[in-house]
Amino acid sequence: MLEDTRSVASLMDSTSSKIQQLQKAFAELESQRAVTLNLKWKELEEHFHGLERSLKRRFHELEDQEKEYETKTRKAQELLEKKKAAVEAKEKASLERLQKKRDSAVFAINSALDKYNKAPIADGSITDGTVQEEAEISPQVKAYPELLKLCKDMDSTGLHKFVSNNRKNLASLKEEIPLAFKAASNPATLVLDSLEGFYPIESSPPPSDGKKDANLLGMRRTCIMLMECLSILLSRLDGSSLAGVLSENVKRRAKTIAEGWNPLPESTLDMDACNGNSLEAHAFLQLLASFAIVKDFEEDELLKLIPMVSRRRQAAELCRSLGLSEKMPGVIEVVLNSGRHIDAVNLAFAFELTKQFPPVELLKSYLTEAKRSSSQDEFNERELTGVKAVVKCVEVHNLEEHYPVEPLQKRILELEKTKAEKKKATEPAKPQTKRPRGAQPRVTDNNNNKTGYGRVIIPERYPQYVYDNRPFLTGPIMAAQAHPPPPPPQTYTFSPAAAAHGNFYGNCYQYQAPPPPYFH
Repeated sequence: MLEDTRSVASLMDSTSSKIQQLQKAFAELESQRAVTLNLKWKELEEHFHGLERSLKRRFHELEDQEKEYETKTRKAQELLEKKKAAVEAKEKASLERLQKKRDSAVFAINSALDKYNKAPIADGSITDGTVQEEAEISPQVKAYPELLKLCKDMDSTGLHKFVSNNRKNLASLKEEIPLAFKAASNPATLVLDSLEGFYPIESSPPPSDGKKDANLLGMRRTCIMLMECLSILLSRLDGSSLAGVLSENVKRRAKTIAEGWNPLPESTLDMDACNGNSLEAHAFLQLLASFAIVKDFEEDELLKLIPMVSRRRQAAELCRSLGLSEKMPGVIEVVLNSGRHIDAVNLAFAFELTKQFPPVELLKSYLTEAKRSSSQDEFNERELTGVKAVVKCVEVHNLEEHYPVEPLQKRILELEKTKAEKKKATEPAKPQTKRPRGAQPRVTDNNNNKTGYGRVIIPERYPQYVYDNRPFLTGPIMAAQAHPPPPPPQTYTFSPAAAAHGNFYGNCYQYQAPPPPYFH
């Protein structure tokens, strides 16, 4: 900018010399002409001097504006620096206040845990098997302080009973049980003790209707939950602390229990295993994952169990904990071959395998099979269940853009209406009873309603989908359900050639050699 100013100034200074040169040129021209040009030259000279003065005045104005702009720019930069310094000072003060609050909160948590545990909290070490770590988990045990005493006393029976009685508050329990485990002399041993009775000695034959004891199911769910809480606690420990909790003695005991729990050597499979909802298989796999004894069992054997738990919400996390993520394509193939397309879609999303297993194509194929299988169903129950399951799956995985649910919802209404009509037509006419005397509440005559039906049948409510498609299973188990034998119930076993149970998956179907690639 300075160089441009100097250049303009030099050009203005040379204006006078240029005017003198022009005057000489006019003088020479005048000497060669008869007509004098003095008058005209004076006019031109006055004009050029006026231009010179105007340019100089404008030049000085621009110089003043430039100086004013530089002054404003300098002041703005100084103001910006002051504001920047003020903001940095405020940030520093805020960080100091937050640090003080954090230190106060940590001190309060440590004091509370010290009060509950009756012992000072160390820096994440194991002393005589007791988990003592700095309070990094929140919230502290406050909703269920009874848990601390039960864990400190190593009362596995009382802990099991307490959890079973408070299963309505599972979310809160799962937050506080890992904290309460720190009060135990050894949380891993406490959990192993709580597993006693998972397979109780049968004192009487099972019910003839095939239903399982509700108390037994609740007890098994509690066992699984306690093992999951132990895994949460162990995931927050460092290497040395983890080794102190999962000692070799603990692992050996867990391995012994797992060998007795292994569902594969059994000669029969229950319906839950065929539908991917087996509590027994889930508990076995959770035991291996929680106590880090996966390496003591064959991977191929574990892969055969995954289809038995594919419907359970913990299936994906179990597979990751067991180190089976790379084998999931083969597992999904097995699940698909058993007709459980919904489970396959859920696993495909969990392991990012949707390109290999397109969800929309699988869901459409599932509905086609459901409609075909429902042709022999008097109430179209299979198709109705299938359509509801697909709608739920589409909503869970946000597939509405690729698979609109409006036609499916209309189909649900049609099937429910048809079901209601067929059910009404098959119901026997009830004998009319004599009405008692006296004032009676008014009853609306359903024969006068606009639908034309004599009685309104309320369709079944939309059931919560839990990845189940058992109406599409076939084979000996479904045949047994269609024609149940008289009590005592018949035990369905596979052929002697398959006594080792190596040729059967969780879908109750026998597979042919060679086995799927993921078993190798």
